[in-house]
Amino acid sequence: MIEKSYQIKGMTCASCVNTVEKAIASIPGVSKVEVNLLSEKARVQLESGISDEVIHQAVERAGYAILLQNKDESVALEKRERTRVILAAALTVPLLHPFSLPFSMQFVLAAIVQIGIGMPFYRGAFAAIRNRSGNMDLLVALGTTSAFVLSFVGHHPYFESAASILTLVRLGKWLELRAKAKTRKNLELLEAMKPTVARLRIGNQEFEMPISGVKVGDQLVVLPGERVPLDGVLIQGETEVDESFLTGESRLVFKKEGDAVIGASINTVGRMVVRVTSLGADTLLSKVIRLIEDANAKKAPIQKLVDRVSAAFVPVVIAIAILVLGIHFFKHGTLDEEVLVRAISVLVIACPCALGLATPTAMMVGTGLAAKHGILIRDPDALEVAHRINSIALDKTGTLTEGKPKLIRIESANPERALRIAASIQRGSEHPLARAVLAEAKSSGIEAGAIASSLHQAVPGLGILARVDGTQYGLGNARMLLGQNVGAPQEPLELHTCSYLLNFETKEIEGVFYFRDELKPSAPSLIRAFIAMGLRPILLSGDRAAVVESVAKSLGVTEFRGDLTPSEKVDEIRARQKKGDRIGMIGDGVNDAPALAAADIGIALSSGTDVAMQTAGITLMGDDPARALSAIRISRKTYSRIRLNLVWAFGYNVVCIPLAASGALSPTLAGLAMAFSSISVVASSLLLGRVKITA
Repeated sequence: MIEKSYQIKGMTCASCVNTVEKAIASIPGVSKVEVNLLSEKARVQLESGISDEVIHQAVERAGYAILLQNKDESVALEKRERTRVILAAALTVPLLHPFSLPFSMQFVLAAIVQIGIGMPFYRGAFAAIRNRSGNMDLLVALGTTSAFVLSFVGHHPYFESAASILTLVRLGKWLELRAKAKTRKNLELLEAMKPTVARLRIGNQEFEMPISGVKVGDQLVVLPGERVPLDGVLIQGETEVDESFLTGESRLVFKKEGDAVIGASINTVGRMVVRVTSLGADTLLSKVIRLIEDANAKKAPIQKLVDRVSAAFVPVVIAIAILVLGIHFFKHGTLDEEVLVRAISVLVIACPCALGLATPTAMMVGTGLAAKHGILIRDPDALEVAHRINSIALDKTGTLTEGKPKLIRIESANPERALRIAASIQRGSEHPLARAVLAEAKSSGIEAGAIASSLHQAVPGLGILARVDGTQYGLGNARMLLGQNVGAPQEPLELHTCSYLLNFETKEIEGVFYFRDELKPSAPSLIRAFIAMGLRPILLSGDRAAVVESVAKSLGVTEFRGDLTPSEKVDEIRARQKKGDRIGMIGDGVNDAPALAAADIGIALSSGTDVAMQTAGITLMGDDPARALSAIRISRKTYSRIRLNLVWAFGYNVVCIPLAASGALSPTLAGLAMAFSSISVVASSLLLGRVKITA
């Protein structure tokens, strides 16, 4: 199976979404379809042998079209919609004073609006009838055509009702397009940050060249005030960089040799030489843009429920309009003009536009707000689940601690030899303890020995096995010793992380390495904030139980477990879920990935591994777990806004349909109310973007 994304043209409401989904889902080989009304994108999981042409034909048979959407086309579409609104308004205004115009002139003006401006609605209505479904186009076409024909046949001035309805609906669509353009602008700004030229260094020479010509491993020179062209490692110079475009953090970040730098960040003070590590789609900025696009293209679970309701909504509304006519005919034996006007008002006022926009507009603004604060939401499911959690599990190393442990002591009969063997085993590893060992070996001038790569193996939750100088060694925790029937020495009184160097052939411990990792300054306030939010913090770590207990008590965490393997972390989370807990998990390493996937919502730090980021539903830019507070607050506020929007959208129909059926609303007022409902939902969602979020 593969996944493709298509831009759909012509959708106007949630019922259109349902029609497009059914059309694509009916194709043999298509396993899953998600269509988002606001982004107008269809995400399709299908077998690789299905051509795009087959998808195009199915969408066209449903009355819609697939197009290649780009910035210029979006701008042109908005301009065309604005032109339609202006033209429709210019033709409609004279009809609002019908007695100043002869009937023939009213007919001509109204006909131009009905046919010219209303043609897209007729096309959509015919497609809906052909597909035996209902949508907003069908309601608008039925309502306005009835008003137009009634005016022509009965010579009564209802031309203004038909024209006003079409004008107001087009106004609503134009405002929706403006809202979409506003949310897309953030992505365009991110795209615009990508440098197009780099300064390549070869030997003592420097050359300017297009980014497309740069390769991994190339050395790039970045001067003060310039953007770093691509992700890389600083190999020469010291400086401070501005990463606020991704992290939302205004403070400058100090960088020294060996530190990673992010493409598009701004070098502020010193001359830098950067070795390129990532290109194109693999850069962090490209991944961020892709995550935001994916989040906006997918559909939230709550929206799927709304779509099912909307699918039945249009037929129900048509049935209500027919019922209004039927009751009147049963009572009076005839259908007069007044009851026809009531039926028209019911058709016009009940368009499900607001229902279709209530969720995706809020989700799009919510994910954009999160991105502004350095929080990446992978999909709407993550944002929906995050507001419901009642407990939060946290890894220790790299999450609550700095993740930069220092080797402070080696207990061994021959410390120098033990360090050389440990460095040999750890060579190439990115584990924090491995980096500490390698850093100590380098500073001590100790060269790592050769490893037989075929026997070099990492065992998650235990350690690393390797052959050094012809001897099989293991470097890991106390569990590794127990697995080899070697008794672990008595735990030291110091609350430090320990690694044991075991000779597998003699079953002797040749060295004990002690590490210390400081707590992050934000850790205590983070735990207090979680508790204040009603979330129960739980510390889950693979580190020694004594160390974990000490850290937990210092932070005020009452629930904790140490000495956990990755699978045991998963078991702990699932056990709590069975008891009814809705649990989030914050972590940063490969060992955290299974737990991040098992939790109701996984939250990864971008300073951690790619595996953790790909597994988690939410990624926090940088290494500060306090952003998780903002992520949960944004989730809560977004879903509060969605509920408000849905209450308004449903409530509007519940109140206004009876008013229209009773004759309290004219078709013109019904059209105005319908347009206002959509505009109010979009405005409500846009106001979410102004909410202040504090970590």
